[in-house]
Amino acid sequence: MAEERDVTEEAQRVSEALQAIDEMDDPAQQARAITEVLRLQTAFTRTAKETRKAWVDQQRAAKVPYRVIAETLGVSISTVQDIERGYSGSGKNRPRTGRRKSAGNKSDGLDGQAGGGPSPT
Repeated sequence: MAEERDVTEEAQRVSEALQAIDEMDDPAQQARAITEVLRLQTAFTRTAKETRKAWVDQQRAAKVPYRVIAETLGVSISTVQDIERGYSGSGKNRPRTGRRKSAGNKSDGLDGQAGGGPSPT
């Protein structure tokens, strides 16, 4: 079983409400409740991310280390850095930071030849 983390009282109440929806007996009512939650969550997520980023920015402006912010939020240091940069979600939509080497673009550094194979004679 996954490790249980301490959660705020508010987060626990949300978790319990979601569990109650998951345990509903009437599929139509359950689907309706899910629709309502998803609608509310979309609006909340946008403002919640802005609020969290503003707090992280404030902490960084006060020279609070990433490690301390990460511990406070219960996330990794890289997640704090992503929040600061305005990234969210998976890493697939992040700007590239460098050029990837392709298989045909390898160099062993010898005589300026690519591929690392023996030199033609």
